[in-house]
Amino acid sequence: MVSCGAPPVPKPHGYFRIDLPEKAYHPTAPGYPYRFEIPRYALMSRDSSPSAEPWWANIQFPDHKAEIHLSYKPVHYNLGIYTEESRRMAYDHSVKASAIEEENYINPEKRVFGTIYYIKGNAASPFQFYLTDSTRHFLRGSLYIRATPNIDSLKPVIDFLEADAIQLIETLEWAR
Repeated sequence: MVSCGAPPVPKPHGYFRIDLPEKAYHPTAPGYPYRFEIPRYALMSRDSSPSAEPWWANIQFPDHKAEIHLSYKPVHYNLGIYTEESRRMAYDHSVKASAIEEENYINPEKRVFGTIYYIKGNAASPFQFYLTDSTRHFLRGSLYIRATPNIDSLKPVIDFLEADAIQLIETLEWAR
């Protein structure tokens, strides 16, 4: 009875519950100059955009409205151009980012070397990387979330998908 006369109290703003699937991976289909493992809940397809080049691909995460764009280029004495372009593209997000952390990646057994960019804050692409063998192959990847950037609500999904991108990086092998 006493509570009926009390003024209404607004409920705090909440976020949707995000159910994340169990991690399980499988190798990519042959036919690319690279191979790696992707999650079973992801789909990989050739990039069909008009500006796409051979061996470009997209890894889609339909349940999370996200994708990793992959662009591949053969190296012909132009590695410096590709690495600088990748760095510039990552730092283009500095307008919205609160920080950008770089991490070098080195796997001499598989001849995979590169840089990973962790882009913090409300950026459209929170994770980018490039990988190379420094003589023949160059692969660049960017994770995009197809939702309004809001780090508070997207952080669990970003962390979940970053782990999948790291799995891609750690299992990468050059096919040719």
